[in-house]
Amino acid sequence: MTGALALGALLLVAARPVPRKPTPVEVALKAHVETLASDDFDGREPGTEGETKTLRYLARQWFDIGMEAGTNSPADGWFAPVELVEREPMLSRASFLRGRKRVTLPADSVFVVTSGLRSLVQDAPLVFVGKGTMASPPRAELAGRIAVMLDSLPEGMTREQAGDRAGRLLDAGALAVVTVLDDDRSLEDVIARRRRAGYAIAGERIGNEIEAFLSPATADLLLAGTAHATTAKLQSDALSPGFAPYLLGITGTFEATSRETRIKTHNLIGKLEGRNPSAGAVLMMAHWDHFGECGAPPAADIICNGAIDNASGLAVLTETARILSRGKPLERDVYFLATTGEELGLLGAMAFAENPPIPLDRFVAAFNVDSTGLVPPGGPIGIVGKGLTPLDPLIGDVVKRMKRKLAAGEGANAYIRRQDSFILMQHDVPAVMVSNSYGDMERTERFMEETYHRPSDQPGPWIDYAGMADDVNLQVELVRAFADPKRYPARAPAASAKRP
Repeated sequence: MTGALALGALLLVAARPVPRKPTPVEVALKAHVETLASDDFDGREPGTEGETKTLRYLARQWFDIGMEAGTNSPADGWFAPVELVEREPMLSRASFLRGRKRVTLPADSVFVVTSGLRSLVQDAPLVFVGKGTMASPPRAELAGRIAVMLDSLPEGMTREQAGDRAGRLLDAGALAVVTVLDDDRSLEDVIARRRRAGYAIAGERIGNEIEAFLSPATADLLLAGTAHATTAKLQSDALSPGFAPYLLGITGTFEATSRETRIKTHNLIGKLEGRNPSAGAVLMMAHWDHFGECGAPPAADIICNGAIDNASGLAVLTETARILSRGKPLERDVYFLATTGEELGLLGAMAFAENPPIPLDRFVAAFNVDSTGLVPPGGPIGIVGKGLTPLDPLIGDVVKRMKRKLAAGEGANAYIRRQDSFILMQHDVPAVMVSNSYGDMERTERFMEETYHRPSDQPGPWIDYAGMADDVNLQVELVRAFADPKRYPARAPAASAKRP
């Protein structure tokens, strides 16, 4: 009996699948992610010691690969300086007069915020502009006045379609914009979002605009005793076919201040030199920054490590460069860009576009890598930017030669405005993000809902390094194809590409 049991146990052991040994690329990718997303790097926040450690690590890796410094500026070498301005809302004050009588409202029932350091509007008349969706707001009605609009939109219109309603009203001459929150957003929601610091590139025109927000209940108190006594009346008027802006018989005074902090940070730029730089260049990019400490005590883990977002992209970028450096020299130069400030509003990409190492029109194609390692190898390939650039035909040919398939539809384009290649597209550089992670939108959406921008985005067995290596192979073949003038002879005119 004992011998039979022993034999059975041996057979069971023999029947178990032998664990697959990771490839050298997978081992390298794992090492990069575990280093860059370690607590020692403290969440890779711009302007901190975490930035210094991140850029020092990447620059050393890129130098060892054989890259050259890519800023093309002797003074900067590898590191292109980017100065950011952080503005945090401080004072919020509002008062109203109905005729000559002051309107008493509950404390903190109106939230006022400015894009500048200090903004003040005194005793300006309030004019109701409906839902503020007019393409060309009436300047004569707005000049010297405070525009009041409803937050709700016409039926069937999305916020993306409506665009920046407050911005259009301010551009048309309104001194300030008051939004009555009659839709899904509450005043608490707006305060929580707008109380966060805002960021811009130093030197960029930030403006001194002022906005205010109040609930329908507060609006009803404000309107009491006027000809337009309730929010419901405003809503009814806004829907009438012949609606035109009208004065509310109320004047307002708003004051808001912000605290400003300057943050000195950097983009990292490297280059693999091609044999024929006059033929243009290919750009590979991934953002290096994350949020630093994003939790609060008593939580046990308060560091946002950003393993998938975006230590994974940096790892793929680095190992793509390593493989390319070992192969046959390419015709075109290939630039590698690790951007700062992506999480703060794609600011590092903006800085790169404003001060590129070569004229932007020399880049024949740009490929961003952001949040990979979510899916196993072999699945469909998604394109963020599908149908929006002239790059699609050759991308399709590369994928076909790799015996792979493109994901059906354009679901990945939901992320077009949320990643760095969008900025380059606005400067007429053909830029996309091509990845197997965006070929499986179910897994990607699950990551976004459960892990994205949380302390739980850290190294662990849930990261698929084989799938990440799959993306490395894809990026290598894409760069080889687009760096070959015979396969991609010339950049198509910008006018031929659709703007997102």
